[in-house]
Amino acid sequence: MARSDVTFELKASPDQPIFLAVAASIVGEIERGRLRPGDRVPGTRAVARMLGLHRNTVDAAFHELTMQGWLVAEPSRGTFVAHDLPDVAPFADAPIGRRVGGLPLPTHLLAVDGLMVGDGTPDPRIMPHAEFARAFRRALSLTALLTGSTYGDPRGTPALREALAGYLAAERGLITSADNLLITRGSQMGLYLAAATLRPGETIAVEQPGYPLAWAAFRAAGMTVVGVAIDGGGIDPDALDALAASDPTLRAVYVTPHHQYPTTVTMGAGRRLRLLEIARRRGLTIIEDDYDHEYRFDGRPVLPLAARAGMDQPIIYVGSLSKLLAPAVRLGYAVASRDIIARMATRREAIDRQGDVPLEQALASLIADGDLRRHARKARRIYAGRRDVLAREIRSRLGSLISFDLPAGGLALWLRVAEDVDARDWSGAAAGAGLTITDGSRFALDLAAPPNAFRFGFANLNDGELTRAISLLAASAPPRVGAA
Repeated sequence: MARSDVTFELKASPDQPIFLAVAASIVGEIERGRLRPGDRVPGTRAVARMLGLHRNTVDAAFHELTMQGWLVAEPSRGTFVAHDLPDVAPFADAPIGRRVGGLPLPTHLLAVDGLMVGDGTPDPRIMPHAEFARAFRRALSLTALLTGSTYGDPRGTPALREALAGYLAAERGLITSADNLLITRGSQMGLYLAAATLRPGETIAVEQPGYPLAWAAFRAAGMTVVGVAIDGGGIDPDALDALAASDPTLRAVYVTPHHQYPTTVTMGAGRRLRLLEIARRRGLTIIEDDYDHEYRFDGRPVLPLAARAGMDQPIIYVGSLSKLLAPAVRLGYAVASRDIIARMATRREAIDRQGDVPLEQALASLIADGDLRRHARKARRIYAGRRDVLAREIRSRLGSLISFDLPAGGLALWLRVAEDVDARDWSGAAAGAGLTITDGSRFALDLAAPPNAFRFGFANLNDGELTRAISLLAASAPPRVGAA
């Protein structure tokens, strides 16, 4: 076991709370290499004695570092340096990284040496680590997992498919069974396999602006991708109908109706019914990507298209458990009719005989025990608060340059930039100041007229980091066209 006898030096400042000074001291030892990933950190009582401080002060410092991802607390074992930090060779004069709120940023938030704004990823720091670890240990203890002489079902473990069928029925009104479910290594695999059920060379309509990784998956499956404009209610059904009438190769449409990616708008009931009617009349398969259904902060979640359409209409519903836990937990799923699932499973088996069985068993336990629902409730509270902090900061500091509609859910804001400021130029200037943020050109199928906007994911940044990000964005704002 790595040592836990490191001595810390406290460099207090009148402009900084003592607990932040303690936290900064510990981070300094990590960056210098004296504390390495996986090392045990001295306990709060020992550190308090060492520095002559009250233990509550040290507790606050440890809590701050745990929330920021520098430390991880392991029940009954102690506190350790996070395992996902890079191992730095000891060097006395190692540089201290860019700081936010008095503390350097943890590695998973660094963009070279700055702050990275995600596109709507969850915060792994709030993941239910203890419950997940317990479920994973339980899964590994199942003798059959390690001693079985045959490969598992390419559709996924029966335990997870059964648990997920119950979860989707309760949470999303999607009445299905384990036989209508396919577990995938993330939703990206699900999108590729969904497109692979169609014939190469056929056309799929997608939202414009939209999700570029979905387009990549469809093209990899041999599909031709054509954009359909969106407006304030999502994809334009009349434009889709006209496209279907003019293009005999159109066989499918890809939509994100719950929170349109990237603009976050929710498709209303009338437009949903119209979309289903057009798809039925034109013989289109609907690929519905419900990537962050759990994150509805205001009002009740809108039920998926798949819940209304049923299995009598060709519709493939794709979702993700990664959005509930962490990007590193690669688990997605698809729901469709049995014949579609069978075709997807056949294609999946050609590249991946089975999924991660222990991980799937662990997730089945989290669902069955209610841990996943409890975590979803906690995450909604935290992320709703972060959404409101970000909205307040933007209105206060960038109200003349940026406008937005506060979304009822989702993990990002769609920020419309004033016409006399170029979002791409601003994104480049922000990168020079230490902030990585994605402008609208990333989401444009036609680069001739990309949206003059930013997609600002807020979930993976805490309140201090969000405030710092807006400070960097404000400081890097380019001059307005025509300004003196």
